Amino acid sequence: MKLKTIIEKTNLHPRNQHRLGYNFEELIAACPELQNFVAVNEHNITTIDFSNPQAVKELNKALLIADYDIQNWDIPENYLCPPIPGRVDYIHYIADLLASNNNGIIPEGENVQVLDIGIGANCIYPILGNSVYGWSFVGTEIDEKAIQNCKKIIEANPKLIDFISLQQQTESRFIFKNIITPEDRFSLTICNPPFHNSQEEATKSSIRKVNNLENTRTKKPVLNFGGQNAELWCEGGELGFITQMIFESAKYPMQCLWFTTLVSKKENLSSLYKTLNKVNVVEVKTIDMAQGQKTSRILAWTFQSETQQRNWKFELNL
Repeated sequence: MKLKTIIEKTNLHPRNQHRLGYNFEELIAACPELQNFVAVNEHNITTIDFSNPQAVKELNKALLIADYDIQNWDIPENYLCPPIPGRVDYIHYIADLLASNNNGIIPEGENVQVLDIGIGANCIYPILGNSVYGWSFVGTEIDEKAIQNCKKIIEANPKLIDFISLQQQTESRFIFKNIITPEDRFSLTICNPPFHNSQEEATKSSIRKVNNLENTRTKKPVLNFGGQNAELWCEGGELGFITQMIFESAKYPMQCLWFTTLVSKKENLSSLYKTLNKVNVVEVKTIDMAQGQKTSRILAWTFQSETQQRNWKFELNL
């Protein structure tokens, strides 16, 4: 079986090492269990069945071992299994955002402190951000089981212990309250917010995704798209969550250089821009992203003037 199929994914960030697809020979060598899920499809392309949650999980394990030096990673059943190429794209784009305040040089190392809102059970953004750029992370989550799994991942990979800390958000209606203290100075916040308004809406979306992948009809999704309630939906959906985030961010204007979040639904942007105007942000940036057929964008805002942005690097010794 021919295992190496190279199709450049030109819509990924230029520094994304997954632009040339997956080298399955190397990945199977790193994680032999992946062999059971690799096959050549009808287009003569070596791949996996992305509607099979176990296949996606084994692919992630292999990528983390081969490309990010993470030897032990797993997630509980029915928690989100994230696509690593898309997640690392977010990391690369926000690295460029920091570089815009640092004479075009991407700041690296543990002095770059990043707050991950909703780390989930997979711990994926801190893993990638630390592996690629050496950044430090605080991961927050309302789900105690997810926090405990992240703790297990960190303890199983000692290289992460000094760079990732965890904090449970005890009040689900808040995002930054109880998390950001007066002493904190974050270069960035990141977030992959819950997209849907209800569990029913989230389930329908998952069924559509599986049907699109399988080209078949199904009544019950087989979910690598799974996910607990907090990962997939909240009252008000994506728009409500990010609106709350913007209003709360205004209470911490000097404690974070850039607040950022993914925005899946383009139609939400106009309302979010109006909310940003209400809290008097100094600058807003919208960064387009794409992976496969899915398009998304990063919404970033800061309350700091150009002078304050430039001086941030000296305060943090970047």
